[in-house]
Amino acid sequence: MSSPNAESTAFRSALEVIRAVEPRVADAIGAELADQRESLKLIASENYASPATLLAMGNWFSDKYAEGTVGRRFYAGCQNVDTVEALAAEHARELFGASHAYVQPHSGIDANLVAFWAILADRVESPALKRAQVRQVNDLTEEDWFALRRELGDQRMLGMSLDAGGHLTHGFRPNISGKMFDQRSYGTDPATGLIDYDRVAEAAREFRPLILVAGYSAYPRKVNFRIMREIADSVGATFMVDMAHFAGLVAGKVFTGDFDPVPHAHIVTTTTHKSLRGPRGGMVLCGPELADQVDRGCPMVLGGPLPHVMAAKAVALAEARRPDFADYAQRIVDNAQALAEGLLGRGAKLVTGGTDNHLVLIDVSGYGLTGRQAEQALLDSGIVTNRNAVPQDPNGAWYTSGIRIGTPALTTRGLGAAEMDATAELIHTVLSQTTAGSNADGTPSKAKYVLDPALADKVSRQATDLLSTHPLYPSVTLT
Repeated sequence: MSSPNAESTAFRSALEVIRAVEPRVADAIGAELADQRESLKLIASENYASPATLLAMGNWFSDKYAEGTVGRRFYAGCQNVDTVEALAAEHARELFGASHAYVQPHSGIDANLVAFWAILADRVESPALKRAQVRQVNDLTEEDWFALRRELGDQRMLGMSLDAGGHLTHGFRPNISGKMFDQRSYGTDPATGLIDYDRVAEAAREFRPLILVAGYSAYPRKVNFRIMREIADSVGATFMVDMAHFAGLVAGKVFTGDFDPVPHAHIVTTTTHKSLRGPRGGMVLCGPELADQVDRGCPMVLGGPLPHVMAAKAVALAEARRPDFADYAQRIVDNAQALAEGLLGRGAKLVTGGTDNHLVLIDVSGYGLTGRQAEQALLDSGIVTNRNAVPQDPNGAWYTSGIRIGTPALTTRGLGAAEMDATAELIHTVLSQTTAGSNADGTPSKAKYVLDPALADKVSRQATDLLSTHPLYPSVTLT
């Protein structure tokens, strides 16, 4: 274990070196740490990586090109990159019980693109596909994509709808996945907000997708991956799971059996930050039947790997294999449930009535607000959240009617059930004291709001006080 003095010395020294070249960057880095220390971070997709993980990204690996895979590079001198990439993949396989891990994707969308193309390459032999594999993806026009789809037989994807909690990268038109596939969505039961597996099966039988996607960014419950795999098998679809949000709960063995996607899916994608608490990046897990295609991610759709980030992934995945990570993962869920109970007890309306995972989705229409109004009012009060659509959202994806909150980051800081209840009180106080504003012509506004600045300042100070006994990066001092 490193000493606090070693960590402080490392970060101070790094900032000193940066300051000598561009002091404004050094100032911004220091300011970001100060802001994060003082803010009640409830962004469900954010976390705090360890000092070791952060330091692993700032090194000479950044200078290396390393296209290819371990032992099969297109550049010489990659023996040390091979070491860190192999270590990251080994930790990923052992952590998740997967037979193959590909740790090069730069982000979640990159991981999904690798998975999509691997599935297509495995399932379809096509001249258009072969041409696309050797061209830069950005060179393909929208007409190219639709021509490719026609040649491939108009391949179909079935995934969770955005307002039910799905993700943009699961086949929606504004995203590149929506240009690759003919997409249809499955939603949730209007009465409960829960996935209706019978309706998913019915949609699959009618639509006959090539790929059935499970996974979410704003669904506060578990998904039964055994049932989803049975649905995929019934129509001959490849079953893909995007576990970017809940990968830490899988790694920590909070989600097991039917709720662990790895034994059930043909291919699994994830980010390495969020609940997994690593660096920003992506990863793909699969069986041997897709491994060769997945390993062609670079140059198929990825640019050169980022060896310094793969080094950080190896460190974070090694941390996740420690026994204390399982305790951390369980506390994420315990805290989310405590936060949900605190909000419900104060009269808040929650999508699905609670949570089984790391996130809570508040329907702020009960407070007479849009998600955009609520998000900004909370930010004014030192509480960082993000607006999010709710099922059948009347305000659409921009203004929304929801606020998504999550507990991975606050759990990393050591907050527990009592602090979650106090956090629920702060959120309720702000939302109940905020009113919708009006436009200049007197019409109702979906963006403007009214909140007493004195109340916002009071809540902000209370949030800071709540965090004061759980300092962020206590081993790091910059002065």
